[in-house]
Amino acid sequence: MNLELLNILRCPKTNQRLKFESNFLVSQDKQNRYVVEAGIPRFVDENNYANSFGLQWNLYPKTQLDSHSGHNISANRFWKATGWTEHEIKDKWVLDVGCGSGRFTEVALLAGAKVVAIDYSSAVDACSKNFLNNPNLFVIQADIYELPFELEAFSYIFSLGVLQHTPDPKKAFHSLPSLLKKDGKICVDYYEKSFKSMLLPKYWLRPLTKRIPNQKLFVFLQRITPILLGFSRLIGKLPLIGKVLKRAVPVANYHGILPLSKQQHLEWSLLDTFDWLSPEYDYPQTSKTITKWMEDAYLKEIEVLKAEHLVSRGKK
Repeated sequence: MNLELLNILRCPKTNQRLKFESNFLVSQDKQNRYVVEAGIPRFVDENNYANSFGLQWNLYPKTQLDSHSGHNISANRFWKATGWTEHEIKDKWVLDVGCGSGRFTEVALLAGAKVVAIDYSSAVDACSKNFLNNPNLFVIQADIYELPFELEAFSYIFSLGVLQHTPDPKKAFHSLPSLLKKDGKICVDYYEKSFKSMLLPKYWLRPLTKRIPNQKLFVFLQRITPILLGFSRLIGKLPLIGKVLKRAVPVANYHGILPLSKQQHLEWSLLDTFDWLSPEYDYPQTSKTITKWMEDAYLKEIEVLKAEHLVSRGKK
């Protein structure tokens, strides 16, 4: 167990320091024990509401990594959303909340940050394997509502594409600012809630699809995504109304948007369509709401903007 990491870890139930003993992290009063499996501290139950994410990222662990795609898609989104620079996060402790297989973890690592990457799902296994033996990466399976860290442990915190999939996004957000050092920076993004977005097919399909076992839904989407993707592209070619009509097809279509190969387009479409239809929770937010959350957390230099998703960022 890395001593630097151990120094900032705390028991999520008692806030006591933890001691590493025979593949377990043990609280000072010996009442709470957390297994360290495959080098990853596990502070959550094996099965939870984020199982769908664990499934997809362990099946396709490298698809959205820039090092795999050969493009700067994840890096461009990360730097545009956060507004940070490589220089400022170099050698700093950075918390990636909801890391998945590590698409944004990779960006921060390449900038020289010390990254603690957490996820509620088994996607932590994919993230750990993707950056095996990187001395600046610390992967933890943890619950955002019971985070296992001392207060003011991090200089930077980001969570991209995650909080809308938690049971209570407001509570999830408010669990983060206390972990920031003074003058530390935070960046969180969400799906945007609007009349236009609520007409998207995923919102009228989800009441059904989220009840389908994840494995069955994923296998079904593997079969049908190529068909839906081809149909979406065909409709998109219609003059005047094509771009509008193709939004009614329940598939993520990045043709003409992302510089991907045919196979990469198919994989990204599959993963993001599954991400639309499988999560147990999906709560998009408005600019007004997330601004209020930032203000209630007494953050300063608050900015709310559109950068692919609805982004809020600020400083402690």
